Amino acid sequence: MTRHITEPSRQTPVYGAYDVVVLGGGPAGVAAAVAAARSGRKTLLVERYGFLGGMGTAAGVTNFCGLHANVEGDIRQVVHGVADQLLERIAGLGGLNEPHSLFGKTVAQAYDTAAYKIAADDLLLSAGVDILFHALGAGVLMDGARKVTGLLVETKSGRQAVLGRAFVDASGDGDLAAWAGVPYDKGDGHGNMLYPSTMFRLNGIDPVRAGKAWEVIPQLMLEAEAQHRYKFPRKTPIVRPQKSGIEWRVNLTQLANSEGNAMDGTDARELSEAEVLGRRQIASVSGFLREVPGFENSYIVDIAPQVGIRETRRVRGLYQLTESDVLDCASFDDTIGVNGWPLELHMKGDVEFRWTQPGSRGFNHLPYRMIVPQGLDNVWVAGRCASMSHEAQSAARVTGACFVMGEAAGVAADLALKADRTAADIDVAALQSRLEDNGAYLGRSW
Repeated sequence: MTRHITEPSRQTPVYGAYDVVVLGGGPAGVAAAVAAARSGRKTLLVERYGFLGGMGTAAGVTNFCGLHANVEGDIRQVVHGVADQLLERIAGLGGLNEPHSLFGKTVAQAYDTAAYKIAADDLLLSAGVDILFHALGAGVLMDGARKVTGLLVETKSGRQAVLGRAFVDASGDGDLAAWAGVPYDKGDGHGNMLYPSTMFRLNGIDPVRAGKAWEVIPQLMLEAEAQHRYKFPRKTPIVRPQKSGIEWRVNLTQLANSEGNAMDGTDARELSEAEVLGRRQIASVSGFLREVPGFENSYIVDIAPQVGIRETRRVRGLYQLTESDVLDCASFDDTIGVNGWPLELHMKGDVEFRWTQPGSRGFNHLPYRMIVPQGLDNVWVAGRCASMSHEAQSAARVTGACFVMGEAAGVAADLALKADRTAADIDVAALQSRLEDNGAYLGRSW
């Protein structure tokens, strides 16, 4: 039985009043804040950590997925706009790898997390965005059932309120939208969400001897398990070098609760247990990797500050992106950009990729309606918590699609405020024109 207490009423100080308030500093939040501020809007980005990047930094993902697509056999970058401005800054700091092949079907692009943090700071400040770090969203203020007027945050200065005219929920967990009463889904309808992982990086590797170690590690894992020396939390390891060949990133953990289901990143108790479990798995996995040629002297240089969450709430919007939309390369009249990443389903004990047909266009449009939540007039939801099915979310949750959704949300907020319209009623053609003028690719020709 859940116990409750009654808190005394309080006077909450107002931190500030803004045109656009963005909750969450991952790629969706970064793109939304930059787009809104560059449109001339007084914009605040609220982030719980002391740095930007979302799962890309806080969870140690260390590579951009979904910036590219395999377009009729030609692998090319298909996400531009604000994403290009961030990539240029990371590259200028010497922190961006050349794209690397994934199964010969597409590419991902590794980066240095420190460079990402510095570059993201510079990008937001150059656009005129105000940043509030170390602030955890805690609730919303409402004017009726359809309009959010403020975001409550917990900070080291105590609880404060941020007032706003438009809000972008880029929290990853759909926190703001859920507090405002928007319906949402979790998992596949049977309680099964994508499994989280804890990322870590190794240093001290001999890059010459290691070579293409990712090609031999799966077989070495099978041999180690057959000899009952190791039991791995999942198959399909992702072990790849960083900018410096002596440092590699490792994605080989999988975090389940006591029932064997994916840990729930919105459950404080399960999230706490996941942190401990992730570090235990890393201790074992890193021991195994020291048996790999070139890794004998490797050591753990970094464990991500938090568990890498792939799926929690998926807010219900005016349209829900589906598995068939992704695999069949769907087109939409209200496209705001494209997703070229395959389905990447982190299931119990393994990872399953599902790809579009060889020789196909290789990307699906992302419709504006998927970032407009049901029942709210001045809120947009961008990132992995946008309106998608469980399967489609496994594809469009990655960095590329998050940049797309965030930039569109920031521009849409400006258009809505300018025309005094709701999120559902803005001029989509004007939004598309603005996005293309800003360098975004909408996938309307290829």
